[in-house]
Parts: sequence; structure tokens; C-alpha cells
Amino acid sequence: MKKIFAVLLAGAMVLSFIGCNGSGSKSVKVGVSMPTKDLQRWNQDGANMKSQLEKAGYQVDLQFANNDIATQVSQIENMVTGNCKVLVIASIDGSALKNVLDSAKKKQIPVIAYDRLIMNSDAVSYYATFDNYKVGTVQGTYVKDTLDLDNAQGPFNIEFTAGDPGDNNAGFFFNGAYDVLKPYVESGKLNVVSGQKTFDEVATPSWATETAQSRAENILSSYYADGTNVDVWLCSNDSTALGVENALAANYNGSYPIITGQDCDIENTKNMIAGKQSMSVFKDTRTLASQVVKMVGQILKGEKVDVNDEKTYDNGVKVVPSFLCEPVFADANNYKTILIDSGYYTEDQLK
Repeated sequence: MKKIFAVLLAGAMVLSFIGCNGSGSKSVKVGVSMPTKDLQRWNQDGANMKSQLEKAGYQVDLQFANNDIATQVSQIENMVTGNCKVLVIASIDGSALKNVLDSAKKKQIPVIAYDRLIMNSDAVSYYATFDNYKVGTVQGTYVKDTLDLDNAQGPFNIEFTAGDPGDNNAGFFFNGAYDVLKPYVESGKLNVVSGQKTFDEVATPSWATETAQSRAENILSSYYADGTNVDVWLCSNDSTALGVENALAANYNGSYPIITGQDCDIENTKNMIAGKQSMSVFKDTRTLASQVVKMVGQILKGEKVDVNDEKTYDNGVKVVPSFLCEPVFADANNYKTILIDSGYYTEDQLK
């Protein structure tokens, strides 16, 4: 009898080991930390990630941190103590997670930074994102081509609204766009009327629509109240673009400018259709979520993890192996193909 019990116990231990370490088992828990529910894209990212991970057979602990760093740290601490085997983290502030990730490293829990690089930590195993510098170059190139800057006489007036200083991606977005447009700024073909053209001057904490709107209102009242036209307002994403659009609606009577954005949020896509926004860079988060689910599985199986960039993303401690997905842009001419035909939105959502 003792021998039979020992055999059964050994078998149970083997099955338990397989369940805890193989991929696709309900006993394997993956922690997913998203920054906030206040922006449409993070709701979609969280939902996509949870759906695809559960479809792959994992248990998912999905948490939203309400854009509060202390809340995110606490939630990640709970994931570490709650026996999550992999953490997927979209950080609020890429420099604020070192201590909590040290505890994850001590428990040998791999960490995938999701669409925002986590800084100053050697606990970050991988980074999954879109080509963030290219996002900016797509925006800058759109402006260049739309104005035909190589041939048009100009000058054209331009303003910039960038993203959150705590988000490492924001610098890549801004620099990608500015590097395309810099020669025209230096030659005078593009004139920054406000004079605000460094990232620090044009950044928007928390990517907040209200903050972008307030700054745009100040610029309009200070530099454009005399009837001067603003020809371009380069915005790094849709939440900041929406703030600029709100400011223009209330405080501007000139010719409507080219406005860029990113994420193809519903309100911004409606504005594109209505002619109130020119374009938005589309990053299909379903693609990014699929890649992360694949990476999670590769980690748990002990397989080689897919990356396509091992040079670009230095977090201050290490160069983090990364997988970069390709962004495209949508505008009033192609949004049906990119957003509706692909199943990302329905036509009713954009009415």
C-alpha cells in the first residue's frame, strides 16, 4: 500500500511540475500590468492581451493602475507574490519600477516590457513594441509630402505637441518626426511661431488631452490671435491631437492646419472623417498582443525568444532584446481598409 501511495504521489508531483512550467496550462499565471483605463488604447491592449493569453490556455491577472505609479508598483508586487510565471508590463513611468522588478528577478520571473521600455533595471528580459522612431518618421513624412516641402515656396507655420516625459517612447516619436522636418525648420521653410521646438518645451505629461488643450490655447492666444495661420500642428498621439483640436475649435479662425496623431482612437478617427484631423499612425495592438503571447510561450517552454532588434533600446543598464512591429498610417482615404475591413472597428462605431 505504501508503495502504491508513493507512486501516485510521484506522479502527481510530475504533473504539478509540468503544469507550472509548460505553456498553455491553466495553472500557469501571467501578470499583465497596464497603465490606465483612461485612454482607449490601453483598454484595447489589456483586452487583447487577456483574450489571447486565455485562448492560449493561461490564467491571466490583468490590472490597470489608473496612471498612479504607487498603484502600479503595488499591483506588480501582488503579481510577484501571487506566483505569476511571467510579467508583461506597460509602465506608467519607465524609471519607477526598479525595486519591484528586483523582487521579480529574485524569484526568477521574466519580464516583458510592453510598448514602453522599462528603464534602469536589469530585470527586463525583453521588450515588445512598434518601431517607435518610425512612428515619428511616418508623421513627419506625411507633413513633408502633404505640403510638398521639397518644391513648395513656403514658409509654413508649424507647432509641435509631444508626449509624456515619463514615457521613453515619447522621445522616439518626437525625434523621428523632428528629424524629418528639421532641415525645413533650419532653412525657414517651416516656421515655429511659438519658438517651442525642443522635446522638453512641447512635452505633455501623462499624454493628457486637457494639458495639450491648455497649452494649445495659450499658443493660439499668444501667437495666432492676430490672424496668423497655423499650417501644421504635429501631435505625437491622438489624445494630444484631440486637445489641440478642441483648442482650435474654440480659439482659432484661420485656415485649418494639418494635424497628425497616433493610435486611431475612435473620436480621432471620426475627426479624420470630418476633416478635423489629417492622419493617425495605426499600431494594430492585436498584432503586438499576438507577438507577446508568442514570446510568453517561448519563455515558458525554454525556447529561443523571437526578437528583431538587439541594438536600439538601451534602458540605462542593458540593451534590451526587442521585437518591433511595423506601424502604418490611416487617413480619410484609407481608414475603411485599415480599420473597418480588418475588423478593428465596425462602421457603426465610427458614425
